[in-house]
Amino acid sequence: MAALLSPSIELRHLRYFVAAAEHGSFRKAGVALEVKESSISRSVRDLEDEIGVSLFIRHSSGVNLTLAGQRFLNRTRQALDQIREATVEAAALGRAEEGHLKIGLFSNLSSGFLRDLFQTYDSRYAGVHIDFVEAPAENHAAAIRRFDLDAAFVLGRQSWPDCDAISSWSEPLLFALPRLHPLVQRDVLSWRDLVDETFLVRTEGSGNEVRGFLERKFRELDISPRISTQQVARYSLLGLVATGCGIVPVLESETVIGLPEVVFRPLAGEAIPFSVIYSPRNDNPAVRTLLSLTRKMARERAAAR
Repeated sequence: MAALLSPSIELRHLRYFVAAAEHGSFRKAGVALEVKESSISRSVRDLEDEIGVSLFIRHSSGVNLTLAGQRFLNRTRQALDQIREATVEAAALGRAEEGHLKIGLFSNLSSGFLRDLFQTYDSRYAGVHIDFVEAPAENHAAAIRRFDLDAAFVLGRQSWPDCDAISSWSEPLLFALPRLHPLVQRDVLSWRDLVDETFLVRTEGSGNEVRGFLERKFRELDISPRISTQQVARYSLLGLVATGCGIVPVLESETVIGLPEVVFRPLAGEAIPFSVIYSPRNDNPAVRTLLSLTRKMARERAAAR
């Protein structure tokens, strides 16, 4: 089948040859393919000239394969089948019907925009496998530049080198308080209400971003916040809140998981913006469909408000 490597042999030569073999006639092959009989005959002759062997015995009622033609037919069918399979596979990948995504997260997927986004994406592109990674935003940005991540949903509107960003959504900010905390009596909190509180922040994951956010907010009040860093999982912080160790800032989407001894109170006029960052040089079709869906759903969410 080495002759198939010849640049002079085209797919139409092979398709016409197979059709002629299957129909036993150049005329019938032409009818089946909706091309002229002369085109079939000429292509087969060119193919025979290229590989240097007769593929058919011509006679008045049609054509029969030679021994070489029979062997060539089997290999040609295999080659055409492989080409068809490759075409279908490539087209599916191009439409993101199949593939793989690796996505960085800040927030969780239990509710809110991210849950809705990935539920919708999964319903449309069930063949795409997605891995999720939680890490600080700077780690996500570095992984995107290395193409170890396809995209990451991060806190804020910050620019990252060599990354593009799409403003995605925003969520109200609340604080998790012990059930017997005096501030539970208030329906809405202000930053001034919190100046004497101890804030619990993780050392891992998004802890640095949360710490930086709190410090910036209290700097506006000329106050240094009291921050206690904890080496625990994100939701283990709520257990510490329940014991009275401090309070924790949470997103609205995170309040679906709570403890009986923990109460959530919103912060007046405070909404946390989120972005999705990605590399403009990433040619993964699956990430392009995810970004398009993110833009669409973000616009719909904004319009519904």
